[in-house]
Amino acid sequence: MRRVVVTGCGVVAPNGIGKEAFWKSCLEGASGVRPIRSFDASSHPVKIAAEVPDFDLDPWVPAEHRKSIKTTGRASRFGIAAASMAMKDSGLEPWSFNPERLGVIMGTGVVPMNLPEIGPMIAEACNGDSSFHADLLGKQGSSALSPLWILKYLPNMVAAHISLIHGAKGPNSTITTACAAGTQAVGEAFRLIARNDADFVLAGGADSRIDPLLFLAYSAIGALSPAHRPAEEVSRPFDGKRDGFVMGEGAGVLLLEELEHAKKRGAVIYAEVKGLGSSFDAHAITKPDPEAGGATRAIRWALKEAKVDPRDVDYINAHGTSTRLNDIMETVAIKKVFGENNSRPPLSSIKSMIGHLIGAAGAVEAVAMALTLYQKVLPPTINQTSPDPNCDLDYVPNQARDKKVRTAVSTSFGFGGQNAALVMQALAH
Repeated sequence: MRRVVVTGCGVVAPNGIGKEAFWKSCLEGASGVRPIRSFDASSHPVKIAAEVPDFDLDPWVPAEHRKSIKTTGRASRFGIAAASMAMKDSGLEPWSFNPERLGVIMGTGVVPMNLPEIGPMIAEACNGDSSFHADLLGKQGSSALSPLWILKYLPNMVAAHISLIHGAKGPNSTITTACAAGTQAVGEAFRLIARNDADFVLAGGADSRIDPLLFLAYSAIGALSPAHRPAEEVSRPFDGKRDGFVMGEGAGVLLLEELEHAKKRGAVIYAEVKGLGSSFDAHAITKPDPEAGGATRAIRWALKEAKVDPRDVDYINAHGTSTRLNDIMETVAIKKVFGENNSRPPLSSIKSMIGHLIGAAGAVEAVAMALTLYQKVLPPTINQTSPDPNCDLDYVPNQARDKKVRTAVSTSFGFGGQNAALVMQALAH
């Protein structure tokens, strides 16, 4: 099995676009949660989100590809930019490798329908009453839609566009395992290179669900915080006053590379990817297993693949959603894997600053974990003001912390019972 390292990081996040801006904000505890601007949320029960402000894709796309990206949705645009950032950050020149050895694996999820775009068609099909008439929907025929309309809503389009722009002719996959998707994408990319199916992989996740219909759906299921406090104080993982997560959007992409090739070309190496663990709760669709069986298995299996003893883990980039059940479950899992004593590693959740990016969450958190290992500093969990007796670990409250980190784990747990964990290490010199 070949060794795999991170040589490029790209990120589009609510608190910073680009690796430097994002990481600076994380270490300063700067939140990207704000009142919603992308649609009128005045009548909605939830009026805040972690949106990506002032995003411009053009600088990250060659001129010859700008026409094709006009059909892309918002999540794809974030992913395309993050992938271009990762390639640029890696210093990998397009002429220096075989394009058949460059792969792309991306995590993503539900692509929201553009309601203003389809609203008139739906209204016509209702014919002025509350009934829906499918025959009326087709009255205008296919001319009612752009010929390329469907391409905006296919989940694999983000990986497809990234591959097209960078000429990646190797393995190409899209993972849609809810909130675990980004973590699994990075882990599966690691395995592709480790078993010599690729030399380089652009891996990560992109998602955007800040949409009026989806907001009602997430509110109905009780996932989003209805809190009426300042926006930047609403996402509060592991805090005693947490009451739901804040929806976020964005993308994170890593350029993974075979170690010896990275050394030969003198690349900056942020971290080495060591192992992935994935499991399923088989407990409930919307609630995590309170005994944390699935989460515990995912972390243990990631450590097993990495050949890492739990006692050697220095930091955990936690899933930490700011929901009642998830944060308690994750605390239980950490205790089961790492023991009930004071030797447990510190953990923190950057969702306190960027909200929950769903399919992109684990990918952005993988970028944060690589930067933690490279710079030896832990990002904080902000809004830690009210202790919860059921969440009694060291969550790196409110301020970043310098710490020598050799081995780190990132966790992701999603609707349906999806679990994933990723292990990275600082490269030994």
